[in-house]
Amino acid sequence: MIYIIDHQDSFTWNVVHQFSKFDDVFCTNYFDINQKKLDQSKVIILSSGPGSPKDYPLTSKIYKKYKSKKKIIGICLGYQQILFNEKGKIVQQKNIYHGYQSKVRVTNESKLFKKNKIFKVGRYHSLKLYEPYKSNNIKITMRCVKSNIPMAIEDQKNSVYGFQFHPESFLTENGQTIIKKILSS
Repeated sequence: MIYIIDHQDSFTWNVVHQFSKFDDVFCTNYFDINQKKLDQSKVIILSSGPGSPKDYPLTSKIYKKYKSKKKIIGICLGYQQILFNEKGKIVQQKNIYHGYQSKVRVTNESKLFKKNKIFKVGRYHSLKLYEPYKSNNIKITMRCVKSNIPMAIEDQKNSVYGFQFHPESFLTENGQTIIKKILSS
């Protein structure tokens, strides 16, 4: 079962729809966590949402508790939440990308996707990871072709993955394939 934590975002139900193609999905609001279902899940999705990672301390606690025990996937705010908990600094970016399609390139650090492969992805965010960023386990695996900002991460050791973009968005080409690869890794 996949447990989705909804950070009060309208995109969450698109995430539910896409991920339900691969497994049973249980989704609850950030303020109404079902501990029994969370414990039973194999995968935890940290959804997109408004605000910044510091606005969701319960998600930070969940991330720290289940990291390396369950597969964790962060989308947009969820991606930022992972990096925030891994000592990354999340900052306002110069340009806001809401409903914007851009190209991302897979870096040499990716174990899941073909190196230098380019994807068109849907972006809906105003925050980004401040660089330089150093981590022993988290690897930046996709970058925006135009701005070079990090757009995806992989932590193979702890089964943690994240996307600054929305793989469930109609603006993301091959989004279902991206989701399938992460779930089957």
